[in-house]
Amino acid sequence: MMEYYVSTHGNDNWSGQLPAPNARQTDGPLATLRGARDRLRALTTPPRSSMGWPLPAWGQAPWTPRGVPGPITVHIRGGRYFLPEPLTFGPEDSLPVTYAAYAGEKPILDGGQPITGWRMEQVNGVTAWVVDLPEVAAGQWYFHSLFVNGQRRPRPRWPKVGFYHVESVPRLTPATQLTDGNDAFVCAPGHIRAWKNLTDVEAVLLHLWVDEHMPIVSFDEATRLVKCARRSVFKIEKDRYYVENVFEALTEPGQWYLDRPTGRLYYLPLPGEDLSTAEVFAPRLTQLLRLAGQPGEGRRVQFLQFRGLTFQHTDAVRPRPRCGHDPGDVEPPAGAEAYGQSVENASGPQAGEHIPGVLYLEGAHGCAIEDCAIEQVGWYAVELADGCTANRIVGNELADLGAGGVKLNGANARGPLERRTGNNLITDNHIHHAGRVFHQAVGVFSRHAFGNVIAHNHIHDLYYSGVSVGWIWGFAENVSKNNRIEKNHIHHLGSGWLSDLGGIYTLGVQPGTVLRGNVIHDIEHAEYGGWAIYPDEGSSHLVIENNICYNTSSQVFHLHYGHENIVRNNIFALGREGVVLLSRDDATVAFSLMCNILVADGQPLYVDGYGHKLKTPNPTIDLNVLWDVSRSPIIGRSGKNDHGHLATDATIIDIDRWRKLGNDRHSLVADPLLGGLKQWDFTLEPESPALELGFKPIDVSDVGPRPPEKRQ
Repeated sequence: MMEYYVSTHGNDNWSGQLPAPNARQTDGPLATLRGARDRLRALTTPPRSSMGWPLPAWGQAPWTPRGVPGPITVHIRGGRYFLPEPLTFGPEDSLPVTYAAYAGEKPILDGGQPITGWRMEQVNGVTAWVVDLPEVAAGQWYFHSLFVNGQRRPRPRWPKVGFYHVESVPRLTPATQLTDGNDAFVCAPGHIRAWKNLTDVEAVLLHLWVDEHMPIVSFDEATRLVKCARRSVFKIEKDRYYVENVFEALTEPGQWYLDRPTGRLYYLPLPGEDLSTAEVFAPRLTQLLRLAGQPGEGRRVQFLQFRGLTFQHTDAVRPRPRCGHDPGDVEPPAGAEAYGQSVENASGPQAGEHIPGVLYLEGAHGCAIEDCAIEQVGWYAVELADGCTANRIVGNELADLGAGGVKLNGANARGPLERRTGNNLITDNHIHHAGRVFHQAVGVFSRHAFGNVIAHNHIHDLYYSGVSVGWIWGFAENVSKNNRIEKNHIHHLGSGWLSDLGGIYTLGVQPGTVLRGNVIHDIEHAEYGGWAIYPDEGSSHLVIENNICYNTSSQVFHLHYGHENIVRNNIFALGREGVVLLSRDDATVAFSLMCNILVADGQPLYVDGYGHKLKTPNPTIDLNVLWDVSRSPIIGRSGKNDHGHLATDATIIDIDRWRKLGNDRHSLVADPLLGGLKQWDFTLEPESPALELGFKPIDVSDVGPRPPEKRQ
C-alpha cells in the first residue's frame, strides 16, 4: 500500500510521504489536495505501445499502472484548506485512492473566506459590526450567505415572523392555468416600499409545493405593483411570501446585510458574540468537489474514496433553470398533471430539481463519500448525476443545507443507457436542517435512478419531503424501479411552509421498489397535504410494509392513483384528517390493504378524495385492526373532499355498510393494545388481537444510522 500526506504546513514540491516536515525543512507532506491529486495523476499516465502510440488511459480500459503495489491512502492532516476552485477529478485520476482524515484530526475543505477587520457602528438604531470589502464594491464579489461561529445567519426580512399575502395579481382570470406564471403582483399597503438597493431585495413566494425566488425590479408606490426579474413557475394568487435582504429590516441580532454599491458588510451580533474572537466566513465557491467523468464516451471516474473530511461554506446562488430537458423529455400539456397523463414534469423547481450538488459526481463508478460532514452550504450536499453506478454515500452528516441532502438522477427511459444512474448506496446518513434557502428541496431525492438502497438514514427538519423517488407522472416507462427505501427515521417535515409533501413520496410505475421498516412522524403541511407515505400519480407495483407512521397533519397514508400496490403489516396512526386516503381510483386494483393496524382519534379511518365515492376498488382490504381511541370509530367518510380535506356534508360510512361493500370482512374493530400512544410507543402487547390476524411485530431497534461495523 502507498501512503501520502497533506498538511497545511506542507509543500507541493515535497515528496508527500512524510506526515510532518523534516527537521531541515527539505521534505514532508504536500500542501494541497490538488497537489496530491496531481502527484498521483502521474501514475495513471498510460504506457506507450512498442510503436510509440499511447495505450488506453485508466477509466477507458482496464490496465494496472506500473509501480502501484495496491490501494493508495492520502492522509489529510487537520486544519482548514481554502479552495480557490472546486477540487476536480477526471477519468485520468481513476486509481484506488482514499483521501482520508488523518487519525484523530479534522481537515476542513473550505469554499469561503474569513472576514476580519470589523469595526462597530450604529445602524438602524442598533450597534452593528461593519467591514468594507473592496472586491464587492468593485463588482468582483457578491455573496448570499454568511456563516458566523459555525452557523448560517439570516438576511433581514419582512415580516419578521410569518408571511405576507399577495393582495392581487395583474391579468389573473378564472381561465388562468396553474402553469401560467407571472412576474408581477400587488402587495398590501406597507408591505413593500421603495427601499434602499431595491433590486437586491428578493420576494420569496410559497405556494403549493414550491418556493419561488423572485428578485424585485421595481415598485410603484401609487399602485403597489411589484415587478420581478423572473416569471414564476406557477400562477400567483393569494400566495404567502416574505421579502428578504432588506436593509431597513436590519434590526435583529444575528442578521446581516451586504451593501453591494458600497461593498460594506453589516452584522448584528448575537448576545455573547465577541468581535475579537468571532469566526466569520463568506463563501466564494458554490461547489467544492467534482468527480467529472464522461459517461457518454465510456470514460468514468472510478475507485476514489473520500472519508472523514469536512466540507464547508458555499454560496446559495440560484442556478438558471434548465435550458431544454433531459434527452427524450417532452413538455407536459396544460393540465396534464391534473388528469394523470403519462408525461414528464418539465416545470422546474419541484423538489429543487434544478439545484446542483456541492459535491458533484457524474460518470462515477465505485466511488465513496463516507463519514464526511457537509455543512453550511448553499445547494444540495451531494449529487449523483448521469452515469453514476455502484457508489457509496454512507455515514455522513449533512446539515445546515441551502437545499437538500442527496440527489440522484440519470437519463430517463428514452435517454442513452450509458447515462443511466443506479445501484448506489445512500445509507446511514444524518440529514437535517435542510432547505434553508431553497425550501422545496428533499432529504434524499431520486429522480430517474434504479436499484438504489436508501436505508438507515435519519432525516428531519426540512420544509418539504424526506425521501422522493421517481419522476414520471402517470404510467409511462420509468427508469425508477427496484429501489429499496428501508429503515429510515423521517420526521418533522413541512413546518407549515409548503403543501403536498410526504415523509416518503413516489411517482410512476416502479416494479421492485420496496418501502419497508421506516418510522415516519410529525408531518405538517401549509394549506393541504402532509402525509407520511404518499404514492403520487401513477405510483404502481410498490410493496409498502412494516412501516410505523403517525402524527400527520393530513391522513397518514395517501395513494393518489396507481395500480396494484401492496400495503401490508404497517401501523398507520393518528392523522388529523383521517388515516388512509385514496384520492383517485380507476377500474384496476389500486392497492391491497392487508394486516395493518389503523388508529384514529375522532377522524375517519378511510377517506376518499376529489368527490369520488368510497366504493370497492380494492377487494383485498381485509384482516386489519381498526380502532379509534375515542372508542367510536368512523370507518369511512365520502363526499366532495379537496386534497383529502373533509367536507362538512360528507357521508359517514359505518362498519356494516363498509363490509357490505366487500371491505374488511374479516377485520377487527378492536383495541390493538399498543404500548402507549401518548408516548408514541407502538410495541404490541402479547394479547394484541392484531397478532391473531397475522400481524407481525415491527422491530425498530435498528432504524436510522448504524455504527460503522454494522453497515453494509
